[in-house]
Amino acid sequence: MIKLQVIGNLGKDAIVSNVNGKSVINFTVAHTEKYKDAQGNQKDKTIWVDCSYWTDRTAIAPYLKKGTQVYVEGAPDVRTYTTQDGRQGASITLRIANVQLLGSKSNEGSNTQQNSNYTTASVQVAAETTEPLDDLPF
Repeated sequence: MIKLQVIGNLGKDAIVSNVNGKSVINFTVAHTEKYKDAQGNQKDKTIWVDCSYWTDRTAIAPYLKKGTQVYVEGAPDVRTYTTQDGRQGASITLRIANVQLLGSKSNEGSNTQQNSNYTTASVQVAAETTEPLDDLPF
């Protein structure tokens, strides 16, 4: 099994779709790394990761907004295709097994509102679990 882990920011708002009776949340995560080139100049390299989260628990989708920092992990799904000019191409989509909200891109005046939404998201997702929350093993 191959497992990929990515921490980055969403490039646009997540889209919830229904495919053959199953719910899927699609979004793109951008991860930027800083490095120095051969001349010692600071450079940025951004890698975009297309993500598909197949789940019945779509309560997290409203919180997956552009600029939100997330941690995602899952298995890569490779797809091959033929371009219009006849060349072979390939793309990788990450089939998400776990997604966690980490924060948001700092927006003037709305940062407080966004942080309160993340607290609400955690409560809503926790409320969907079937295990009783008050039965502690100790």
